[in-house]
Parts: sequence; C-alpha cells; structure tokens
Amino acid sequence: MAKDYPNGLWIKCDNCNEILYKKTIEKNFFICPKCNYHFRINYKKYIEYILDEGKLEEYDSDFSSKDPLNFPNYKEKLKQSQNSLGIKDAYIYGLGKIDNKLIVFGVMEFGFIGGSMGTVVGEKVARSFRLATKMNIPIIIVSTSGGARMQEGIFSLMQVAKTAMEVGIADRKGIPYISILANPCYAGVMASFASLGDIIIAEPGAMLGFTGPRVIEETIKQKLPEGFQKAEFLLEHGFVDLVVPRWDLKRTLIRILNIIWAK
Repeated sequence: MAKDYPNGLWIKCDNCNEILYKKTIEKNFFICPKCNYHFRINYKKYIEYILDEGKLEEYDSDFSSKDPLNFPNYKEKLKQSQNSLGIKDAYIYGLGKIDNKLIVFGVMEFGFIGGSMGTVVGEKVARSFRLATKMNIPIIIVSTSGGARMQEGIFSLMQVAKTAMEVGIADRKGIPYISILANPCYAGVMASFASLGDIIIAEPGAMLGFTGPRVIEETIKQKLPEGFQKAEFLLEHGFVDLVVPRWDLKRTLIRILNIIWAK
C-alpha cells in the first residue's frame, strides 16, 4: 500500500525504490518520473490540481463525528486526526470551478482514519449530491478510503445505502457525476457512491475493490490473476472507464464536461 509522501528532501519510490529529490516530485504532481508510480497526496493537492485557481468554497466544514458506540480510543483518534490535518472529518466538499464551469467538488482524505466513512462522511457526501441537484450542476468526487468506519458500527454501514440512494436521486434529475478513484479505494466506499459514477476515472496503479486480494485468495483458495484489483486490470474488464495520470486529470475533466455539460 502506498505511503503518504514524506517531508524530507529525498523520497524513496515505493514501487521502483528509486531515490528521488522531493522538489522534482512536487513539480511532477507527486509521480515517480522513472516508473510512473503515483504517491498518495492529500485533499489540498487534489483541490489545487483540479479546480480553477485551486479554490473551493467549502460547505459544512464544522461537521464532526461523535462516538455513538463509546468505542475504545475513538475520540482520541478523531482529535488526533483533526489536530494534525486541520479538518473535522475525512470528506471535504463545496463549490468550485473547472474551466470556469461551476461544479460541486468533493474529496476524501485518506490520512483521516484511513479515509473511512462514518456518519459525518456519509452525510456530507449525501449533501454533496443534494447541492448538485438543487443547483443543477455536475458533481465530481475524488474517493480514497479503507471503507466503512468500524468505530461507528451499523451507523457507518447505513451510509453505504444512504449515499447510493442520493446518487440515484441525482441521476434521475439528470445530474452528471464523475467519480475519480485514487489509491486505495475499498469496501463500503467502493461498494457505494465511489463506483456509481456516470464516468469512472482511476489513477494509474490504484488498488480498487471490496476487500483485498490476500483475503480473497484465502477465502476462495485460488490464486488471483496478475494485477488483480489494479486500475489497469479494472479498465481491461470494464469496471472503470478511464485510467488517467494525475497531471492529465484536469484536462481530461474539462474535455468530459465540454461533452456532457455544454452549458
């Protein structure tokens, strides 16, 4: 699994083990120039790379998860993530522009408890689709997650159905939804809104699925195909529509929006 990009001067590529100068990687969208490996980046970078002028008018930034099950150390983990990342939970959304087209934009932060979906993430995702429907504009979401947040139990699992329902409502209203899948995207998030886009784009090498290859192999007692669950494998088998390198994401989104939303 990819690691967050480090803060030192040099970075070791997790894929090819090349030692890379951090400033070179930064200029290259945090992509290894030798093997095209995409380092994990935070939500701020996606906003910077995708939205015009890197600006997002954020909504519901004060929403914060509770501890409905009194799960051991959950409050401490929430506080730690909130303090270190400066956000209240693992999903950020609001209004932004791409090529001067107004859209609803959402992005998940894997650094916040593995980008897991609890009640706050589910509610904010649902509100994203309601906002897009109300304003009659497209919605784009970047998803990266380990799945449902176990510390919230059934309350978390309820968000799978809730977010999928909101996607369906927006779809019936004719709202275009582009889903961007970053490494990794698994379990409850992948089983709900992340895999329901009208157009699904994945970053190269992203691991995508419901559960990991090791668990599947142990369950079915069979060896999985080479590259199973990687973005390129899913593209070949029709699960995603495009695999797009990070440096080309905005240009690709502009082209898509010009085709499906020429307003």
